[in-house]
Amino acid sequence: MADYIEGKRPVIEALRTGVPMKRIMMADNVKRDPLVNDIQRKAKRFQVEVQLVPRKKLDELSERGSHQGVMAEARPFSYLGINELIQQANDYAQAHDGRALVVLLDHLTDAGNLGAIVRSAEAVGASGMVIPNKRSARVEAATYKSSAGAIAHVPVAQVANLVQTMARLKDEGFWIAGATEHAEGSIWDANLKGKIALVMGNEHDGLSRVVMESCDFLVKLPLEGEVASLNVAQAATACMYEWLRQNQA
Repeated sequence: MADYIEGKRPVIEALRTGVPMKRIMMADNVKRDPLVNDIQRKAKRFQVEVQLVPRKKLDELSERGSHQGVMAEARPFSYLGINELIQQANDYAQAHDGRALVVLLDHLTDAGNLGAIVRSAEAVGASGMVIPNKRSARVEAATYKSSAGAIAHVPVAQVANLVQTMARLKDEGFWIAGATEHAEGSIWDANLKGKIALVMGNEHDGLSRVVMESCDFLVKLPLEGEVASLNVAQAATACMYEWLRQNQA
């Protein structure tokens, strides 16, 4: 299914953050204004084709009815094969004193959370991310915005079976750490040095039972406030930075 970006400012933001585009469609009766002119300039700079189409076509494609006479069609994201991702992680470990981080998301459903986690993963130098290919948030145009463009620099693999991928990572020398409030020990006391695969759970249910049972060990963040837990993107960021802290010490 095509991924469309609707409206003048969203299209400008998509061009600015590097969303790969197939084309930009403009209604043949769109009013020329500074935003339209900016879109045309950026499209020319990034070599994106601008097509004039009947407004009726945009009305038919629009999901929200907010296209303002401008829509962009994003190109499908290029996922990496899991074998290649693991190889890149191993290569990174060889060049960085044996440390590497791969982040696995257990059926995360919110695209905004996906983008936020990608942004933090890029910041700590993670080698890649793994997401299920069904019933899970996928990389789409909105991910480029929520990741502040970091998605262009973080390899992402889609897999049919997360547990089998975890077993592959174990065979490659990775320790699997599952982040869950059901863990007995704090992440501060866990050994995160070396090659770690960090598994984060679904926004509502956390880690599934089968995924949790497949982890080598479980960790949780210490909490002293009244709120039961952090947002998954915030928790993932804190966990990733603890991995970085331990590996830089």
